[in-house]
Amino acid sequence: MMRQMRENTKWIMLITAAAFVALMVFEWGMDASGGAFGMSDVGRVGGTAVSVEQYQATYRNVYDQVSRTQDGPISSQQNREIEDMAWDEVVTQILIQKELERRGIRVSDDEIRDAARYSPPPDLQQDPSFQTNGQFDLDKYHEFLASASADRFFMQQLEQYYREVIPRSKLMRQLTAGIYVSDAELWREWKEQNEQVAARYLALDPQQRISRDDVEVSEGEIAQYYEENRDEFAIPARAEARYVSLSKTPAAADSADALERAREARQELLEGVEFAEVAARESGDEETADQGGALGTVTRSSGDLQLPLEEAIFTLPVGELSEPVETGLGYHVVEVLSRDGDSAEARHILIPLERTDDSEFRLLTRADSLEMLAENQSLDEAAEVLGLQVREGDLTEDFPILPGVGRAPEGAHWIFEEMAAPGAVSEVFESTEAFYVLELTRYSPATHQGVSEAAPAIRETLRLEKKLERAVEEGREHAQALRDGVATLEELSERHGLTLGSPDPFSRVDFVPGLGRQNRAIGTAFGLPEGAVSEPIRSDGNVFIIEVVERIPADREEWEVQKEIQRAIRLNEIRQERLDQWIDGLRESVRIVDRRAEVFEMQEDMADQPQMPMVF
Repeated sequence: MMRQMRENTKWIMLITAAAFVALMVFEWGMDASGGAFGMSDVGRVGGTAVSVEQYQATYRNVYDQVSRTQDGPISSQQNREIEDMAWDEVVTQILIQKELERRGIRVSDDEIRDAARYSPPPDLQQDPSFQTNGQFDLDKYHEFLASASADRFFMQQLEQYYREVIPRSKLMRQLTAGIYVSDAELWREWKEQNEQVAARYLALDPQQRISRDDVEVSEGEIAQYYEENRDEFAIPARAEARYVSLSKTPAAADSADALERAREARQELLEGVEFAEVAARESGDEETADQGGALGTVTRSSGDLQLPLEEAIFTLPVGELSEPVETGLGYHVVEVLSRDGDSAEARHILIPLERTDDSEFRLLTRADSLEMLAENQSLDEAAEVLGLQVREGDLTEDFPILPGVGRAPEGAHWIFEEMAAPGAVSEVFESTEAFYVLELTRYSPATHQGVSEAAPAIRETLRLEKKLERAVEEGREHAQALRDGVATLEELSERHGLTLGSPDPFSRVDFVPGLGRQNRAIGTAFGLPEGAVSEPIRSDGNVFIIEVVERIPADREEWEVQKEIQRAIRLNEIRQERLDQWIDGLRESVRIVDRRAEVFEMQEDMADQPQMPMVF
């Protein structure tokens, strides 16, 4: 057992520090030395140089973290974002290290020993090896420490972890000292979330009640609106491009491979291998693989399953294995355990439809070939060699979408940020759906619609505004009639053809049918006493008269029960806000120089140069 526990703690050998976000600490601890810029420096933070090794170590760490959060490979666009994240993290590492030194924050051996015994790293607390009935078991952890004490390397890594974490925790406490959230503030937040009103309303929808022909808009009004709201008529930069793409979607060979794997899994089951064993090993359905493939109770026509799978479950004889059933996810081997009318218990093994390693390698090889061909030939020639279709598409700064490519942020950056010239051919870019190469054919800079082009839209905007004003005028008469007791909501609704709404009691944050969410109408309802009637309220293109039937106070006893949890959450939010502000202040106080592009371009140029032969 102790050997298994040690294996489960291999993560600690990769940790140089923990996250310094909220109550955690940033990953850092790299060496940061001064000196003039050299080939091994990618930048500087104040007087501290950032080495290539330091930056790359942080980059690998961030890259691994991102990789673990997604199933597919990291795209080139993501990689650029990771590079910037790594740079920001290195800068933060150095700034915080200097602050620790400036404040003289240290850690003693006794503090390390106490932390190691009673405050194990979070990952260890969550490790099943150290839990009993789902809760962290300190005795198991102490047993592990006693066994691991002979492992000198592990204990050194554990000590280094605390030497990094404890000073930063002290810094965190210093930065967030004095934060206090009063009961009054917590109660106010609780009331905003849980206080309710029961209200009724009349809606005087001006679009339905007032004909557009009854509202005139002059050319002068249109011109004035245009001048006062010119930004509304901005037209983003636009580009026309020719392009070729290599789709990442699985090919026919991948489908055939998935089908063969499904047949092999089915054969194993026929030969007596346990369904749960095959599901755990082969199924791509993560939610059911560890549950023996169990789909639970399935209801016909519920929409929870894709149609071919549902049909198999409700036609397959109970206890028999299906042939592979194809859906958009892949191939399923299904067994129905029981069925009663329109419900059934079933389990399955999903062999996902995805690219095989060989298929992925072939795709990447074609992408490399496309890049080399595009560097030396025209786009048409490169496409002809690889048997690709040249397509045409339009991109704008705020909508960089191409058929067969999907979102193309790298291509948009090349066009709109790097300002590629018409006729230029890009390098190979990558999206979530494809690899692609662009040839810019036409570029149109950002501009504005002329007043004549914008006039129809302006006319409708001003027409609606005038309709709203008329509805408000009408509403004032109705509201006064309600307050004077001359008429009721029902009578006004029937007499004038107004919509009468009576939604269930709602809070400030609820969506209310007919009224909407967190708008002037909702705010008005909470500002009125019981029995009061509002003035006409303009909200979301409509006009409302609101009558409050009942105010339902928030439950103070319920608030008292959860108050400390609410306080802890609010304190963490404030601490994070203060920490972010502090880091921003540190960044503004020093000169930060980023030379990554320059240094790596220089290294690439040197790598491309022929090397001098060695002479002995």
